[in-house]
Amino acid sequence: LLLRRPDIRRAEAQIHASTARIGVATADLFPRVNILGSGGFLAAETGTWFDATGRFWSLGPSIRWPVFDTGRIRANIEQRKTLEEQSLFAYQKAILLALQEVENALIASAKEQEHRKALADAVRANQKAVKLSTILYTEGQTDFLNVLQAQRSLFLSEDALVQSTQTVSTNLVALYKALGGGWYYEAPGDTTREDSPGSM
Repeated sequence: LLLRRPDIRRAEAQIHASTARIGVATADLFPRVNILGSGGFLAAETGTWFDATGRFWSLGPSIRWPVFDTGRIRANIEQRKTLEEQSLFAYQKAILLALQEVENALIASAKEQEHRKALADAVRANQKAVKLSTILYTEGQTDFLNVLQAQRSLFLSEDALVQSTQTVSTNLVALYKALGGGWYYEAPGDTTREDSPGSM
C-alpha cells in the first residue's frame, strides 16, 4: 500500500531516471558509428538532370570516439552516480516518513476508538441515571435538582461522544491518506469499485 503513495512513487521514479542517466553517460565512453548517405542531381543543363551521368550519390560510415575526452566523461559518470545515491537516500527518507505517518495514524485511530467506546458506555450509564432519577422524583424520594444534574451529565457525555465520533472519522481519513489511498474493494455481486478504508 505504501508503494502507491505519490511521494514514494515520485522518489522511485527519480531513482530510475538517475540510473538511466548513468547509462547515457557511460555510453559516451564507447565509439559511435553512423552510416551517412547523400544523393542528388548535378548537371549544367536542365535537359541532362535525369540522365545517369547527371546523378551523384555517396555513402560511408562516420565514427566518433572521444578518446582524448575520457576524463570529462568519467567525471560526468561519477557525478551521475552521486545523483543516483542522493535519489536513493531521498527514497529511503520517503519510506521512513511514510512508515512514521502510518504508525502515528494507527495509534491515533486506535486510541480514539477506545475513547469513543468509553464515552458510549458513559452515555448508556447516564441514560440509566436519568431514568432512575426521574423515577425517584416522581415517587417523591428525591428533588428535581438530581434529575437536572443527571440530564446535564447525559448531555455532556452525548456531546463528547459526537465529537469523538467525528475524530474517529478524521483519523480514519488520515490513515487512508497515510497508506496512499487509491485501493479498492469489490463487494460480492457488485461490479462497481469504490474507495474504502475497509479494504485494508
